[in-house]
Amino acid sequence: MAGPAQGTFRDRIGVNRRNSLFLILAFFVFVLVLGYVIGYAWLGDPRSAIFGLVLAFVVGTIAGLVSYFAGDKMVLAASRAKEITHEDAPQLFNVVEEMSIAGGLPMPKVYIIQDSAPNAFATGRDPEHASVAVTSGLLEKLDRDELQGVVAHEMAHVGNYDIRYAMLVGILVGTTVLISDFFLRGLWFGGGRSREGGGYVQIIMVVVAIVLAILAPLFARLLQMSISRQREYLADATAVRLTRNPDGLADALQKISGDREVLEVANRATAHLYIVNPIKRFEKRAKGLFSTHPPIGERIKILRAMETGGTAESIG
Repeated sequence: MAGPAQGTFRDRIGVNRRNSLFLILAFFVFVLVLGYVIGYAWLGDPRSAIFGLVLAFVVGTIAGLVSYFAGDKMVLAASRAKEITHEDAPQLFNVVEEMSIAGGLPMPKVYIIQDSAPNAFATGRDPEHASVAVTSGLLEKLDRDELQGVVAHEMAHVGNYDIRYAMLVGILVGTTVLISDFFLRGLWFGGGRSREGGGYVQIIMVVVAIVLAILAPLFARLLQMSISRQREYLADATAVRLTRNPDGLADALQKISGDREVLEVANRATAHLYIVNPIKRFEKRAKGLFSTHPPIGERIKILRAMETGGTAESIG
């Protein structure tokens, strides 16, 4: 995949990063607008509404800083992941080292989750502060080529900065939900007050705020899921570039998706991080808009096509 094809692939990653930056900026502005509208509806005049805007900014900033510097540790702790050394799992450690070298990336920290369900994820704020976690079930049920495919997929998320994106968007979605929930609960308990001069304008702002508070978390979640699905395709393609063996990742996805074990430590907050959605019942009910992952069959189909001459660049 040299020459023009390689350039095309890098262009796709560049577009991916620019779109992510635009999305995050747009999301941030939206959260501020939501804070202003709710502040106006709550307090009744434009000057007091600045309080809502400032509160949204402060909440978003604090949540962002905490999550940026400690979000990976919270995810790993919630997943009951234990950091390992080379002596604990030599084959896994060697495969991670191989994929780090192939991708030109620093060696991440390696974790194991004691769970019989096969799955894996990567987290961190950048390649210098990245971690890769796999379950003990993954090590038991996959052969070396399949394990290499999974690790390459996770290292692709590291190299493509998907780990940072997932963390930042998660913060913004969480902030949107927090502000909306605060406002709706306040209305339910009779909060808010009218200022002199608020009149019809305040009533209109209350209606707008209620509509935004109800719809904003829903659309924020939809947007997050849509982008997450696209990043899985890109990570699959990047993994093939690292391993030059689409068969390994395709076989791994086949095994993981067909496994009947339930990943006990997974939840709604961490499900989107895994290579295959660990909340399978939910995925079956929400194959469309709310799915955190693209259809597993489609991912395998694309990878099988690469075995017979297709390329990563053909992924749309």
